[in-house]
Amino acid sequence: MAAWRRLLSDAGFRGAVERFRATRQFSCLDGRRLVARCRLEAPPGLLRQPREICWRPCPSRNSSAATVNRTEDNILKWGLLLIPIGAFCLGTWQVQRREWKLKLIEELESRVSAEPVPLPTDLYEVNELEYRPVKVRGHFDHTKELHVLPRSPVDPEKEAKNAGRLMSNVESGAHIITPFYCTDLGITILVNRGFVSRKHLNPETRLKGQIQGEIELTGLVRLSEPHRPFVPENNVEQNNWFYRDVDAMARVTGAEPIFIDADYKSSVPGGPIGGQTRVTLRNEHMQYILTWYCLCAATSFLWYKKFIQKVPF
Repeated sequence: MAAWRRLLSDAGFRGAVERFRATRQFSCLDGRRLVARCRLEAPPGLLRQPREICWRPCPSRNSSAATVNRTEDNILKWGLLLIPIGAFCLGTWQVQRREWKLKLIEELESRVSAEPVPLPTDLYEVNELEYRPVKVRGHFDHTKELHVLPRSPVDPEKEAKNAGRLMSNVESGAHIITPFYCTDLGITILVNRGFVSRKHLNPETRLKGQIQGEIELTGLVRLSEPHRPFVPENNVEQNNWFYRDVDAMARVTGAEPIFIDADYKSSVPGGPIGGQTRVTLRNEHMQYILTWYCLCAATSFLWYKKFIQKVPF
């Protein structure tokens, strides 16, 4: 018992035991000291020599924490690299989109500038002729005209003059859609005669422009346009149409679902102004390309400084 009391009263032994209680681990030096002290102070026969003792360094808390930190740094490093990679991919995608848009604009311009062809009666053929000029001959039925509003006149010169201005005086009005009986085809189609201001929306205010008799006109084939968000539904009872629904317009007027925009040459004094087809397409892909590639370059530079050159921020 006296030997045990001397062993327990030893400062080194108590320190090793306290460190074991605090960390649940012995350092290699503590292990050697404790084994040596037990051999010297313990009663004979109480301790047996172990068969094999491993003196390999024990892992400490500091090494475990360093391993965790290295793992987190690697995750952060390669995770942030996805930003410039993603920006580069989006920039390349915009390059492809721009090429597609330029081809679409070229095709649209070639369609609009093509020579007029006779209007086919087959609806499938008509749907393949969107934005193609066609020529028809017949007469209008002004008693069933429809109003698509609100619309502003298509005037390239005026629009170019007002480009860049914060405020511009844009006249508001409507497009006049009138059934047109084709005498050579024996069918009735819908013709967008053009733009009139709101004060001339009533047909009685533009009687001079209500063409009578048989005429020949040229126009561009148009199809139905989708109902976009925040655009009101068409009001058939009040004759207020907010988007071009060819099928519904054909049902109301008793015409075939064929729609053309009359060209500017069809305009007459006191009547609607023809040539109201907008054939421009937005092409802003170049600025998207510059945005994504600049973001890729900036984030790549910051990533290189942070993780390769180890520059602190």
